[in-house]
Amino acid sequence: MSRFKRIHTELPGLLVVERKRFGDERGFFSRFFCQEELSELGPSGVIAQINHSMTRTKGAVRGLHFQRPPHEEAKFVSCLAGAVFDVAVDMRPDSPTYLHWHGEILSAENARSMMIPGGFAHGFQTLTENCELIYLHDKPFAPEAEGGLNALDPRVNIAWPIEITQMSERDRNLAFV
Repeated sequence: MSRFKRIHTELPGLLVVERKRFGDERGFFSRFFCQEELSELGPSGVIAQINHSMTRTKGAVRGLHFQRPPHEEAKFVSCLAGAVFDVAVDMRPDSPTYLHWHGEILSAENARSMMIPGGFAHGFQTLTENCELIYLHDKPFAPEAEGGLNALDPRVNIAWPIEITQMSERDRNLAFV
């Protein structure tokens, strides 16, 4: 019996994963990740790096970030506190869905994660204050391969659900396609 429900999106390789919870009056238990059951995380299925972020302000946008070839990284992104609108953009030039995006609400309550394959840009907007995310990566960060796409790029045209209240200077200055 799998403890994960996989939901395929319109973007090849991009999955939404629901973690099944088992609860009683004390709370709940859920398996957060299982390499055997979630082998879609990158070609090796190995977790090479785990990152944790906290964003205090509702409406803040972080991203869109990616790693250039040959350092593309798969990510398993989950929200531990609060709620975010999590976005993945297909940056694979040969893909039929190049520059298409998919957004999903991830929250501490809904137990959803996004499994983002290599070749995608990733970012999110906070829907509440004090949002915490955890990212499991199949490859370590390679600073020389760091790339980004401006979250306001009109060619990609992401429909951010609420007013953007904050972006870092670095993210505001990311290139358009």
